[in-house]
Amino acid sequence: MDSRPVSIKDVADRAGVAVGTVSNVLNHPTRVSSSTRERVQTAIDHLGFVRNDAARQLRAGQSRTIGLIVLDVGNPFFSSLARAAEDCAAENGSTVVLGDSGQDVEREARYIDVFEQQRVQGMLISPVGDVGPRVETLRKRGMPVVLVDRVDAQRRCSSVSVDDVAGGYMAVRHLLEAGRRRIVFVGAKAEFQQVADRLAGARQAVEEHDDAVLEVVEADAMTVLAGRDVGGRIAQRPPGELPDGIFCANDLLAIGVMQAVLLIRGLRIPEDLALIGYDDIDFSASAVVPLTSVRKPTELMGRTAVELLLEEIESPSSRRRQVIFDPELVERGSTTAAVHAAG
Repeated sequence: MDSRPVSIKDVADRAGVAVGTVSNVLNHPTRVSSSTRERVQTAIDHLGFVRNDAARQLRAGQSRTIGLIVLDVGNPFFSSLARAAEDCAAENGSTVVLGDSGQDVEREARYIDVFEQQRVQGMLISPVGDVGPRVETLRKRGMPVVLVDRVDAQRRCSSVSVDDVAGGYMAVRHLLEAGRRRIVFVGAKAEFQQVADRLAGARQAVEEHDDAVLEVVEADAMTVLAGRDVGGRIAQRPPGELPDGIFCANDLLAIGVMQAVLLIRGLRIPEDLALIGYDDIDFSASAVVPLTSVRKPTELMGRTAVELLLEEIESPSSRRRQVIFDPELVERGSTTAAVHAAG
């Protein structure tokens, strides 16, 4: 049995027409008579022909595909952002192909290579480290790029991000207003600009209170399991060395910390320990103790990133824009009772 894909020539032979006629039926149907179109369509249906759209796009030098590279597709923040990007792209006749760098620089570079080889329309990248030099190279080759969840300070390309310094300040100020003074910041890999910015904002808030201290605890990753490990270590401290407030660089870390301090030490949240996360993923509201979090406009970020990319594709000489959204504090049970008590 012949297992090779059905070709356009097979369709032409079956319909008794030229290959060019089949091509016109597929791409310019108005150029072909209705009877011939019907004959070609009957052959397509009978043979089960599927057009090779990727090959067609390569020949035409055009694509309707956008490459999106995120840090961790397992993080609901990025999966929600990707869904919004897909929806916006679909509304504009494009599709999104997703790559998960796993917070690995080499893996990120491989995805960039693959997307460039596939001649995607453009790329949306939530970078692991400094991708500036690579972005410059891509743009010189005519590949539009938009950074996601990261500002391009040098304005080499457009970007969509949140003011994470303000978000970090907002989170820790909230803990300070609850009367907390021994605060721990939990984050991973300070080279992530988002983590560094949230820590910078946290430090600004603490500096406004002479009696407050901020301790930085590094997690192995930005995951629930990593948060559980950090929370376990904190929970095992002597009573006099326990913090009374914890700010985690994302909600996954915060949920892990919450699980550990509740199960291992039996601490009460927020009475003994006020806890706040970042991103406001869907799981936050349904945690054992509903988690206070700093919200980022995830869907708006995904849609805006695609819109900026399509804007550059349409007008390559258009001005690069840095869109920075404001974060929003969402108070829930992991801090709210403590704030009310302090008030």
